[in-house]
Amino acid sequence: MRALFVGGTVDNSELDIDGAEPPLHYPENTGGGRPRYRLHQIGVRDGEIAYAVYGAPELATEEVDRVVEERDYARRFSARPQPVMQ
Repeated sequence: MRALFVGGTVDNSELDIDGAEPPLHYPENTGGGRPRYRLHQIGVRDGEIAYAVYGAPELATEEVDRVVEERDYARRFSARPQPVMQ
């Protein structure tokens, strides 16, 4: 699946991640006590997760949602977006 980042120092960056489920935070284990990117949305295509959107810790959910809609990840990945319950 593709990890997509909104805000912070890696805004608009992407990378591939392995596994069936995306981690709730990225990076998963920093060990440094620093805030990490939080999972906000996944996109499902053919029963599998095609993408995972991570928002910077300083961004409000509404701002992450606005940027995700603007970048139109669901269309790009031909996937159905689903919010992540936290």
